[in-house]
Amino acid sequence: MSIKIYNTLTGQKEVFKPLNEGKVSIYVCGPTVYNYIHIGNARPAIVFDTVRRYFEYKGFTVDYVLNFTDVDDKLIKAANELGEEVPEVAGRFIDAYLEDVGALGVKKATRNPRVTETMDDIIQFIEKLIEKGYAYEAEGDVYFKPRQFDGYGKLSHQSIDELRAGSRIQVGEKKKDPLDFALWKQAKEGEIAWDSPWGKGRPGWHIECSAMVKKYLGDTIDIHAGGQDLAFPHHENEIAQSEAMNGKTFANYWMHNGYINIDNEKMSKSLGNFVLTRDLINQHDPQVLRFFMLSVHYRHPINFTEELLKSAENSLERITTAYDNLAHRKASSMDLVDHKDRWMEKISNWKQQFEDEMDDDFNTANGISVLFDVTKEANVYLQSHQTCSHVIEAFQETIQSFLNVLGIEIKEDQPLLDEDIEALIEERNEARKARNFERADEIRDMLKDKNILLEDTPQGVRWKRG
Repeated sequence: MSIKIYNTLTGQKEVFKPLNEGKVSIYVCGPTVYNYIHIGNARPAIVFDTVRRYFEYKGFTVDYVLNFTDVDDKLIKAANELGEEVPEVAGRFIDAYLEDVGALGVKKATRNPRVTETMDDIIQFIEKLIEKGYAYEAEGDVYFKPRQFDGYGKLSHQSIDELRAGSRIQVGEKKKDPLDFALWKQAKEGEIAWDSPWGKGRPGWHIECSAMVKKYLGDTIDIHAGGQDLAFPHHENEIAQSEAMNGKTFANYWMHNGYINIDNEKMSKSLGNFVLTRDLINQHDPQVLRFFMLSVHYRHPINFTEELLKSAENSLERITTAYDNLAHRKASSMDLVDHKDRWMEKISNWKQQFEDEMDDDFNTANGISVLFDVTKEANVYLQSHQTCSHVIEAFQETIQSFLNVLGIEIKEDQPLLDEDIEALIEERNEARKARNFERADEIRDMLKDKNILLEDTPQGVRWKRG
């Protein structure tokens, strides 16, 4: 089965056909780095990292570019409030972003271009748009003319007249038409600025991504991705700029993830329900946060509550416990050829089911359901009096490969207990044999206080850290 992607541009699922066989180019709009990221920023980081991982699982080489907006109005305001320079503020929050998403299992991008490092390319891009008649200079500002570009509104599925009705010229703007948007902004006194043919200034927001895509990935790319809120006007404007400039399709597939709600309300600073990613990472296992984000299809809104996060924690624990149980049983398993083939066929079928779900627009929610089926059957299999080492390994490899796609790491085996705790476990075993259950329970409680949880299984006592 081929991978199908829901393309925002066409409003339907389409079979993915890469520009170059075996390779995928993906550009994801990254954050404006004036503060720590909130969980709304974390969702696209996790979602499109998983998309990347699945392409790699299927054998593709992925060129994955995510940018940083390291100069804009919000950054200038933050720098002024902090009494720092813009590059200093931006650098600190870029480091914070990479630290936060790294904790969430997000792989490093192929490149993380910054606006301040792409300034020459941006200026050249704007110059050519002016030459082609798509942009004009007005007293130090430069504006793009959407009416000049045939097809403006095709991503957001709006007509030019509908868009015109909702547009206004703000005080201080020098544009000719309310729809026109800024490519270059004249510098205000004391602001960070760069020299340009139109005087000192800095880029508008939309032009940066067009210039970065062209520089690092080419005129046409496979996939452009970001949050749902970016579809208009940001991505709409990117299409207009890039296709006006290059005369080619900008991106063949447009992917947008849904919003995050907090306790059934849209997250916003005004409502006081603004949640920073790093605060959650400090309070919860980041792998649980990632698992929670992937438990809902990426295009659907996701509701964040502590109860749902706890449910995700329990679900992930069931999966990892099943994996640990397989590892524990493997040592006493044999090479039982007589029932090996039957189980191998079942495991192969689950792998196909997982791929079918992920091929259908990266449906991680259904993929996780298949993973639950695998772990449930693994637990059933472990109830057998005799188990086959090859089947055990196949279960482990399947669970591991699914979790790798989801970006969830199976933690390494726990280190050996120290001699005192091992002695307590042995003493508890002897107390149970002697039917001294009071002492056995007392030892269990002592170990629990040391963050050691015991599990009595048919194969003996197992432990794990709580």
